[in-house]
Amino acid sequence: MISKKMENMVANSSAIRAMFEEGNRLAKLYGAENVFDFSLGNPNVPAPAAVKKAIREILEEEDPIVLHGYTNSNAGYEDVRQAVAESLNERFGTAFATHNITMTVGAAGGLNVIFKALLNPGDEVIAFAPYFGEYRSYTNNYDGVMVEISPNTVDFQPKLDEFEAKITPKTKIVIVNTPNNPTGVVYSEETIRKLASIMEAKQKEFGTEIYLVSDEPYRELAYDGVEVPYLTKYYANTIVGYSYSKSLSLPGERIGYLVIPDEAADSEKLISAANVATRILGFVNAPTLQQKVVKACLNEKTDISYYDRNRETLYQGLKDLGFECIKPEGAFYLFVKSPVEDERAFCQAAKKYNILIVPGSSFACPGYVRLAYCVSYETIVNSLPKFAELAEEYRK
Repeated sequence: MISKKMENMVANSSAIRAMFEEGNRLAKLYGAENVFDFSLGNPNVPAPAAVKKAIREILEEEDPIVLHGYTNSNAGYEDVRQAVAESLNERFGTAFATHNITMTVGAAGGLNVIFKALLNPGDEVIAFAPYFGEYRSYTNNYDGVMVEISPNTVDFQPKLDEFEAKITPKTKIVIVNTPNNPTGVVYSEETIRKLASIMEAKQKEFGTEIYLVSDEPYRELAYDGVEVPYLTKYYANTIVGYSYSKSLSLPGERIGYLVIPDEAADSEKLISAANVATRILGFVNAPTLQQKVVKACLNEKTDISYYDRNRETLYQGLKDLGFECIKPEGAFYLFVKSPVEDERAFCQAAKKYNILIVPGSSFACPGYVRLAYCVSYETIVNSLPKFAELAEEYRK
């Protein structure tokens, strides 16, 4: 028998993955070109050419025994961590050093590492709906308690009044994701300043440490000149989890990092705990080849003009058909209001037209659906007539 905890997790397994599998099934029946799969945030823009070049050069030049062996520290190669720290300092005016960086198995691995390092059973993790549903599982992994802040469906900035009311002496982590999955919203500097002020005041009131964990896989995917605030500059107890999955289109390579600043409470112990957690969770160390690759490609970027064209075309196309949604400022998702209260029923209706979308209840925001527009431009264009048929069905 599997564990009771896993029984619940299996029963509530990802609707996103289930929809992705449904897409594969429909593609076999009707042809991939006739299925409009907006379910999974899997980048369709290829990695920069420099990534392939770096892989070849590293494999030719590095000692294979060293390259494919364990790293001396569970935190990763020292030269890679130093390069990441220097890059961040140059870009954001920070003052990180090698020891502030822990290389991780993607952002998800990094979040599990920091949750393992911080959470005691019963500690509370606050998340702002809508949020990436796996946060619930990551919290449950370490017997934490998820506390949700209800969604602000006007502009999807966090509801800070409700946030302030729900912080308790058990609050240990506040997790934010900006640019946001599933809305594409970027939390404004004003929002970040107010959030930080509330957390500072609550720390003093309760005499506790509350850590702000910033999940940042979409940092480089921002449009129209929108600036994404770097959160360590606003709140001392901030930890950043980053992934190269989107910025370099490397989701399957599982490479990212944690930033644990010296300013964070108990930073020395926390850094040590993160390194131990990396080992005891079974990661041991981040993929060695990919550590070297990202070091060589720190100044490279995915061409987000592809995503931007998709964003503009899909957003305008759906608006013209009468669907309600806000225009995303970042990431590659569109969060659309369902024409009926039960958005799961709307997702089922969309499948009749071979359109695959994800219900907002997967992100703690029922009544909405998420579309991942990291697909081919042709998929966007060819889907719009089907969306028109879907819209007409609901108008009737």
